[in-house]
Amino acid sequence: MALPCRCECYHSPRRPLHGTRYGHSVSTRTTPPFRADHVGSLLRPPELLSARQQFAEGAIDAAALAEVEDAAIRQAVALQEGIGLKVATDGEFRRTSWHMDFIYQLGGIERGEEQLAVAFKNTEGATSFTSAALHVRGKVTLEHTIFADAFNFLKAQTTTAVPKLTIPSPSMVHYRGGQAAIDPNVYPDVEEFWSDLSEAYAQEIRRLADLGCTYLQLDDTSLAYVNDPKQREMLAERGDDPARQHLRYIAQMNAALKAKPEGMAVTTHLCRGNFQSYWAAEGGYEFVAEALFNELAVDGFFLEYDDPRSGDFSPLRHVPKDKIVVLGLVTTKRGELESKDDLKRRIDEASRYVPLEQLCLSPQCGFSSTVEGNRLTFDDEVAKLRLVVETAAEVWG
Repeated sequence: MALPCRCECYHSPRRPLHGTRYGHSVSTRTTPPFRADHVGSLLRPPELLSARQQFAEGAIDAAALAEVEDAAIRQAVALQEGIGLKVATDGEFRRTSWHMDFIYQLGGIERGEEQLAVAFKNTEGATSFTSAALHVRGKVTLEHTIFADAFNFLKAQTTTAVPKLTIPSPSMVHYRGGQAAIDPNVYPDVEEFWSDLSEAYAQEIRRLADLGCTYLQLDDTSLAYVNDPKQREMLAERGDDPARQHLRYIAQMNAALKAKPEGMAVTTHLCRGNFQSYWAAEGGYEFVAEALFNELAVDGFFLEYDDPRSGDFSPLRHVPKDKIVVLGLVTTKRGELESKDDLKRRIDEASRYVPLEQLCLSPQCGFSSTVEGNRLTFDDEVAKLRLVVETAAEVWG
């Protein structure tokens, strides 16, 4: 839904497209994040879903599943490059979920026997996402470079686009279970847990850089969720400090980024939940904005802004001059295609708070944060990605 426009918009004949409001023309971007970008996950093609089901039933082996994954990823990369995107991901096609496939590979972390249900909702009603709990049963370590083979394969497929790898932020290891998920016999002092967790991530980032990864994204729901008073109530009930939890998460992410090499762009994506077109939290960014934008040591922020649930653009006034904001204006939760004029109006609205030179455009979230995917078609997905590319070209040149 577009915000009301109270100014001359980009599509107005009285106003040129290229940022003259700021006294200069804006440039294209040759380093990530790009003017036209996307969060990462893509709808799984039917043949991949079928192969995953056959593998789960024991009808095919891991090698046969990998062949189907490889073919689907080749097609996905060709699609992204063909549309004109300067970034390509593997669609997260080898994962069941955007975060747990990574987290369970950290040393010291185990699946719990109990199941956790996370409440989701949308305008039609409510649902829940159920997954195994996680427990910290040993010292957190990095036993191998997680997603190394997946990144190497992605990198080998790209020709014109920069390969981007997406991984969950360190906060995601803690947010769902909190202190109760950490064995006090392993970590009697929680500071040691945080230190080990950040060091494991720092090692992962160093190793990914050695593989040639120059675009890494830390996906995070916690820093978006805590903007919701109901989520802060939940944190208080389980014994966390809701007023400062985001500061702890920012500090630990920064500790993980201490090894970020020169030449690697790191962004973060903030999400209020994305499961089969349902969401989990709501609220604008104001609660975290000042600390988030000024203290988190990333190069850019992918921010949900596809409907009023994410608030207005005023928190962007805290964005410093050296950070990029990727406006997630194109929803992945519905198939209806946004209009270019509405997108341009909203970009103009955002540029009241942060210069156009520091803005980019993307879908609001991934199209398939879990293997099930959101409620839209492959053609819808392609149309939305193409819309992002075309709109960005008209706004930024």
